[in-house]
Amino acid sequence: MSEVTIYSSDYCPFCIRAKQLLDSKKVQYKEIVVDGKPAVRADMTRLAGGRTSVPQIWIDDTHVGGCDQLMALERAGKLDAMLQR
Repeated sequence: MSEVTIYSSDYCPFCIRAKQLLDSKKVQYKEIVVDGKPAVRADMTRLAGGRTSVPQIWIDDTHVGGCDQLMALERAGKLDAMLQR
């Protein structure tokens, strides 16, 4: 199973939606909450190529992007293959 990391905020509806999709697939993921942690958010922004919004999601070393990109992978039938690497 691939290693999934998601930077999130507790009050972000897009974060909740992305985690619900991963949970529905029984995917274990490492969640890093950025609320009140400017250094953690800055690290996320650097790793995400300047993107500041949450969620930011990685599958192994591949930066997926946010919730919309995760959902697009699911709709295209590509997410399961990425998660099985």
